[in-house]
Amino acid sequence: MARIPEDTIQQVRDRVDIVDVVGRVVSLKKAGRNFKGLCPFHEEKTPSFNVSPDRGSYHCFGCGEGGNAFGFLMKHEGLAFPEAVRSLAVEVGVEIKEEAGGGAPSVTEPVLAANLAAQALYRRALMGEDGAVARAYLAKRGLDAEIAERFGIGYAPDRWDAVVTVLQHEDIPAEIGEAAGLLKARERGGHYDMLRGRISFPIQDTRGRVIGFGGRAIGKDQEPKYLNSPESPVFHKRRAFYGFPFALDPIRKKDRVVVVEGYFDWVALARAGVEEAVATCGTALTEQHTRDLRRRTRNVVLLFDGDDAGQRAMLRALETLLPQGLRVSAAGLPAGQDPDDLLQNEGAEALVKRIDEAPPALNVAIARAVAEGVSTPWERADAAEAVVPLLALVPDPVERAEFTRQLAMATGVEPREIEAATRKLQTGEGTGEVVLQAGQRVRGPEHRHFELALQVLLNHPGLLAQAEDLVECAPDPALGELAREIASGASVDVLLDRVEGEPKQILSKLAAEGLGDLEGEALAARALADALSRLHALREKREREQLNRRLADDATLLAEKNAELLNRRQRQSAV
Repeated sequence: MARIPEDTIQQVRDRVDIVDVVGRVVSLKKAGRNFKGLCPFHEEKTPSFNVSPDRGSYHCFGCGEGGNAFGFLMKHEGLAFPEAVRSLAVEVGVEIKEEAGGGAPSVTEPVLAANLAAQALYRRALMGEDGAVARAYLAKRGLDAEIAERFGIGYAPDRWDAVVTVLQHEDIPAEIGEAAGLLKARERGGHYDMLRGRISFPIQDTRGRVIGFGGRAIGKDQEPKYLNSPESPVFHKRRAFYGFPFALDPIRKKDRVVVVEGYFDWVALARAGVEEAVATCGTALTEQHTRDLRRRTRNVVLLFDGDDAGQRAMLRALETLLPQGLRVSAAGLPAGQDPDDLLQNEGAEALVKRIDEAPPALNVAIARAVAEGVSTPWERADAAEAVVPLLALVPDPVERAEFTRQLAMATGVEPREIEAATRKLQTGEGTGEVVLQAGQRVRGPEHRHFELALQVLLNHPGLLAQAEDLVECAPDPALGELAREIASGASVDVLLDRVEGEPKQILSKLAAEGLGDLEGEALAARALADALSRLHALREKREREQLNRRLADDATLLAEKNAELLNRRQRQSAV
């Protein structure tokens, strides 16, 4: 790779505004001559990250990280020094005339160039003859040419070689297109387009660079409905948001972010004037997503579909958001509707009103739990048990106490009992669990036995028939989801493409650990049988304990009623 002259580097250094560079990632506030914010390189709740515009530098007094604008990009985005210089040079209008020599080439810039070429193709295709069906589909959903242009929405032609041909014309190797996730390799040689016959949504990073694509099917028999770019040197689902560059300044001004699940949902909010919105890209909210949001605002509004799946997604999101100290609201939608439907049916004002008046998400969780009924001791116990794990994730004791009071009022359970249950979850008291920091994975005996069973089945799929009820023994949803996928008999490499988030993390860990002495199927079968036996015993023990607690509650209630009746009879006799 050619070397960048030192005087050119200095020009870039002199022109770049480090507050602007850092401000794309961190919500900065003026503090005298400097700016302060939460450090993006370590977890903290009190800002210790300082940016000096005079010196063009940053420093964190918490973890010690420091440097200039180049160093910030290198650390945060994983760039090499020349990549950071070139990237900022484009922004500040410095032309780079490079000298011979230098180190090994990087794949980042060619991948970004390939994405840019594909984006230009998709935009041309949408407005051309091939895009008539796509334009009609967008019009049906209320999106005109101006909206499509504003947000870069395009159309991937229904051909096998549209992107292949464009990359050839741009002298970009097909291997780069494959690395970008634009192309797939044929078994007999050559490549073909990944997105075909789909509406395309460009996914951009905070600097507006196209890092990936989401593709929406418009044909009757197209599956899946949404197809997203795979992981690449520049695209990572666990931290990417659709619409991020458009939302950065509005998030800062409004001091809140609205999170939706789909591309069309995000566009619906933008059309309604809600600019502080982002959408996840084919995955649930992750800890990386949450940390990125926490550095910009403490206020999050979840706007998920109004069906049961949308409500479950809201509850899963709380498990990630609450430990970060975020104040989360949940905007309700009519059953069966998404934000795009509501905009079409009731208009922008109705959509904005639901967002502005969204109640705390924990209140929504409480209402959902008590909707199952609280007329018996068992129902009250079930309702409390459904919400207590979320209460345990709230780090602020005052907030937690208030939501505890509300849960107690809604269920009729004494506040002290809810507090005790919450403390047990936080400390692991009486559960065999270890004490955890927020966001860490809870692991007890059931988790260890269950993971051993999964590990055996990954390596010996022929034993699947012996573990038909394994999913029912899952100690948490992530392991249950992974067990269902493993039950299909697919290989590890296929499963890694199917699962996301925590199940994927567990899967990759199990795959890396191996079976050790259990490589032989006979020993593995005995280990599986032993693990299943222990899981069944632990499940039965847990169910007995739950039943005993409910019976005890019922007996206490019966005793209270009998005492009340006896007192009433005594008073009547006295009269």
